[in-house]
Amino acid sequence: MPRFLVMTVIGPDRPGLVEELSKTIVTHGGSWLESRMAHLAGHFTGLLRVECPNGRHEELLSSLQGLANLTIHVAEELAGLDGKKKSLRFDVVANDRPGIVQQLASAIVRTGGNVEELTSNLESAPHAGHPVFRATGSVTVLADFDNETLVAALEALSQRGIAPILSMSFTSGEWENPKSLASNELPSEGKYLGNQKGFTRIGLV
Repeated sequence: MPRFLVMTVIGPDRPGLVEELSKTIVTHGGSWLESRMAHLAGHFTGLLRVECPNGRHEELLSSLQGLANLTIHVAEELAGLDGKKKSLRFDVVANDRPGIVQQLASAIVRTGGNVEELTSNLESAPHAGHPVFRATGSVTVLADFDNETLVAALEALSQRGIAPILSMSFTSGEWENPKSLASNELPSEGKYLGNQKGFTRIGLV
């Protein structure tokens, strides 16, 4: 039976690092199944899922941990949770402020969602030029979850002034509910997210 391993890798970035990792895995009979990688503040950071022959996983781990200037943590893959679930993709743009990730995560978990993937960064706002916070990723919920519940929870953050959201959108399979409005207009089918200026879009990507 093969072993399935999940690894986190971090270290100073350098040319050829991914090639060195992949070569080490292949040399020990492993297969690189999936990964997420990024360059953060001069460091290479990676998440890897690797399949390895049962009798060779110890030597693979030893070789990986022997690579220069890399810190590697390894865990065995866990069995999937029971119950039917679905995934919602999201894209949220908001004025940046301390604690905004915590507020977004709290709103999601209160609705019964679980953040499975999150990518965030600061980017320049169109026209204004000041930095805005952007988060994209996925949330896992039960199969019978009402998608509008999550939309309402994030809208509430903006309306209460906790997390000033400028735009957001979500999708799940065939479902999406894009709505758009300018800050000085309020069409009957839309909802205004607080007192921000500029373009606001409501929906689930």
